[in-house]
Amino acid sequence: MLLRLSIQTTFTSFLLLVLTTGLWLQPSVILAAAYFEDGYLGLTQTELHQKLGMPQAVRDRKSALRVFTYYAITDWEKYFRKLVSPENGEDVYTFTRNNIEVRYSFSYTVDPNDESENRTLFVRLVDIEFSPAAPLAQIPALVPEFLPSEDPASSSFRSNIWVLLFKGAASSDARFIVKEASKDKLEWRLAYQLFSLQGLPEPLTTKALIDRVEISTQSVELVKQRQRHTHDPIMNPYSREFSQHRLAPQPPMSKKIPLPKYAD
Repeated sequence: MLLRLSIQTTFTSFLLLVLTTGLWLQPSVILAAAYFEDGYLGLTQTELHQKLGMPQAVRDRKSALRVFTYYAITDWEKYFRKLVSPENGEDVYTFTRNNIEVRYSFSYTVDPNDESENRTLFVRLVDIEFSPAAPLAQIPALVPEFLPSEDPASSSFRSNIWVLLFKGAASSDARFIVKEASKDKLEWRLAYQLFSLQGLPEPLTTKALIDRVEISTQSVELVKQRQRHTHDPIMNPYSREFSQHRLAPQPPMSKKIPLPKYAD
């Protein structure tokens, strides 16, 4: 009787150890979590499919330019993914919102230390395209995951063709999907980059047409240290102060008096 109780106690202890430490003998399941409030960056491909369903298509980038080949999901799974590295395939979802076609494409990365045949894919970037282009003010209504800050002092930058907006606190876990060599020395935050093929007006207005939005993780420190010549700081265009500033009457431009040039 004592022997039977001892065996039962030992088995119960072992079962408890297995359940609490994850040593159960079955295929391992990798669970990931989104790094930021966008809800996508950092998810595994499996988790993304559980969230959005299977994609309508998969596309493969053919060059450094935005040139893609699109495949039906059935053709990709049966044949093409065997010819191309799986992480090079971007899952594509298309929606129609406010009479505008909104196309999501999800780019992936893998763990460089994972040497298995079927490596787990993690979402590293979300590319969202609009057809036709939509005004800057309309983007939040077209993309529910796009939740820009309303703080006028929120880190915001622009060039002649894009606006870059940062949101929220940094995430150390997000370094996993960053390719920057010095990524461990920097802080990485949620970033929205809005592109305009026609070019942005000067001064910038919320009527500017946007063709594409990228949701990714970027570093404010990197922008200020290495990219300051290409990234001009601006007031957050989604703040109330931005609209009020644009509506306020601007003082007339004064002409500069030309200075005479003297011979040396």
